[in-house]
Amino acid sequence: MTSTWSVAADAAISVLQMAGVVLGGPLLVGLMRTVRCRLEGRVGPPVRQPLLDLRKLARRQRTRPEHASWIFGLAPLLLVATTLVVAAVAPLLATGPALGWSADLFAVVYLLLLGSVALALGGLDTGTAFGGMGASRALTIGAVAEPALLVSILALSVPAHSSNLPAIISGSLAHPLWLATPERLLALAAFVIVIVAECGRLPVDNPGTHLELTMIHEAMVLEYSGSDLALIKLGESMRLGVLVALFAVLFVPWGIATSPGPEHLAVSLVSLVAKVAVLGVGLAAFEVGVAKLRLFRVPELMAGAFVLAVLAVLSALVLA
Repeated sequence: MTSTWSVAADAAISVLQMAGVVLGGPLLVGLMRTVRCRLEGRVGPPVRQPLLDLRKLARRQRTRPEHASWIFGLAPLLLVATTLVVAAVAPLLATGPALGWSADLFAVVYLLLLGSVALALGGLDTGTAFGGMGASRALTIGAVAEPALLVSILALSVPAHSSNLPAIISGSLAHPLWLATPERLLALAAFVIVIVAECGRLPVDNPGTHLELTMIHEAMVLEYSGSDLALIKLGESMRLGVLVALFAVLFVPWGIATSPGPEHLAVSLVSLVAKVAVLGVGLAAFEVGVAKLRLFRVPELMAGAFVLAVLAVLSALVLA
């Protein structure tokens, strides 16, 4: 009976995490938009506006380029599916989600990479100049951003002697002094840069621009419409929510549920929402004060993030 209850509870946590990411991702984007507008002296749309936009897009007719293959239609589904899998196995609300044993940092990073590659292939599949340009730029940035993400989390796994994310968080809770070590600070800086790059935020990309010479992500999705575009918008917001939530639980793990029980889960949910909201407001405030980098300077920023992550790993090995 105890084992059955444990399995059922873990599965319920995973379902709750997926539902939270599906709803929380668009709301996080809406919160960041609202904060930016208020800081710029504008009223701005309501926080729920991204959800309303998704509903509107889902009701519109879907069109596809004449010569596009099955890759074009599969890319949005893969983007959403891979992010959902990460949300299901990652320890966002509790250290024991269903299939938490499979929440290895390598698996999580490569699942996110799979979604990025699928979207780039969808942009290339259209055969348009803008799609190829956006895909080329996105993969150039991702070629450095994904290794930086992998190495930054790897630095956290050295003290825990495990690459399993629940084990890393449990070790951090058991040894709070780990959170103030040099490798944590270096990995934190690298992780923030990766979030900005992976989610197409300033100063790497401007999600609100449609200028042909500067846009990266928007160039890949120009040919998408209707439900396909809704899935892409949903997948992007979910990815932002997952990355920010992972940042919160890895570097500020207090509040996450370490034992079963609805009261522990409720506290964890409130704690996670508060941390994600604070981080979202911080990112939005940061975007107001910076300008977009020139395209040829972005790889330098990504290389800097990778160097910080490598230094974090070396510091962890030396201090271990």
